Parts: sequence; structure tokens; C-alpha cells
Amino acid sequence: MNQMQSIRGSLITFGGLDGAGKSTQIALLTDYLVKSGRKPVYIWTRGGYTSVLQGLKTLSRRFLHRRFPPSGNSPQRSYAFSKWWVRRLWLSLALLDLLWVYGVQIRWHRYRGRLVLCDRYLWDTAIDFRLNFPQEKLDHYWLWRLLGRISPRPDAAFLMLLTVEESVRRSEIKGEPFPDSAEVLRQRLAYYQDLISRVPFHVLDGSQPITTLFNQILIDLAQVHRDQRTV
Repeated sequence: MNQMQSIRGSLITFGGLDGAGKSTQIALLTDYLVKSGRKPVYIWTRGGYTSVLQGLKTLSRRFLHRRFPPSGNSPQRSYAFSKWWVRRLWLSLALLDLLWVYGVQIRWHRYRGRLVLCDRYLWDTAIDFRLNFPQEKLDHYWLWRLLGRISPRPDAAFLMLLTVEESVRRSEIKGEPFPDSAEVLRQRLAYYQDLISRVPFHVLDGSQPITTLFNQILIDLAQVHRDQRTV
């Protein structure tokens, strides 16, 4: 894969609905790159669930026991997040965590010439926060505005979509522990469709065969390479 060997310091992101095939395509692309002599860096992000904040939550559950809500949806968690200061503290910590991942880690890997594959990115995070915390004005958070400014612009951003019904079906097959309801998925899909007009996504139909999607990804990345060479 000589064309992609010459793409140094690139950031390729995958976002979209659960079950659309992000993990599958990232795994295929990783294998393809490794066989072609590249070893990409894989980074998975989800606001509030990246490594640093997960470690803090694990420690809190260990020492605070019943005073700290369990993971996943629960009455204790709903009660905790009904308090404005809990929501804002959680969001602030989540944003600080993402500032480290997007603003430092990814930029460092790119500076060293590493190709970064990011499973979920800034747009997926924004949708998560807006769905989970509709009471909060995310755009008013200075940490959120800072995150938007320092997050690197992807060289290729793939958005994988499919119908709500198919997403639900695939989540059931995979046995997702905390799947979104059909209503939440509809809201997510509406957010993504609104973003398409404002973000230069490579939009993929997740209901297409795996090999068809992968071939399209390779075609799109080859075009990215050609565009980079003409700049």
C-alpha cells in the first residue's frame, strides 16, 4: 500500500451510530496498514469514559461504595445527575480528559509521524453530551470551546450510518450492556444528519457489505493522499 505508506502524521476518524461497523472497519484498516509496513496508533474516545476518568471513577467506587453510583443507567445515577453541580463537575472532568487525549496525545503522535485511527471523535462527543445533559448549554463551556480549537482536524472523517431499526437489531445480537433506546438513536441520527452539511464527512452506509465499505474507505483514503500531494 505505497500510497498510504507516504501519509505521515495523519488522523483518520470513524464515527456514527452503534452497530454501523466502525470497529470492524478500523480492524480491517489496521490489518491492511500493518501488512503494508505501517503501524497505526488506535485511540478510542467517549466523553467521560476515557482512561483517566475511568480510573478516577473506579477509585471512587472502591472508597465511596454506596455513595457513588454504579456504571450504566440506574436510579442512583439519575439522582446524582439531577444535581446541577454534579453534572457540571462531571462534564468539566470529561472535557479535561478529552483535552489531554485530543490536544496532547493525538498531536504528539502526529508530530512523530504516526498515523492515528480514532474510534469516535469530537462530533460523537458533542452528541453524547447534548443527549445526556440537555439542561446544560455545552457551547457556553469554555473548556468545550477550547477543546474545539485545539482538537486536530482529521485528514479523513468517516461517518457510518444505518437505520435505527438495524442499529437496534445489531446491538441485540452483540449483547450491548447499555444500548440506546430507539428514541435516543433517532435523536442521534438526526444530529448526525444535521452535521453532514457542516462537516466534510465521508458518509458510509453501514448496511452495505463489509468488503464494499472497506473498498470505499481505501478509495477515499487514496483520494486524501492525492489531495495532500497537490497542496
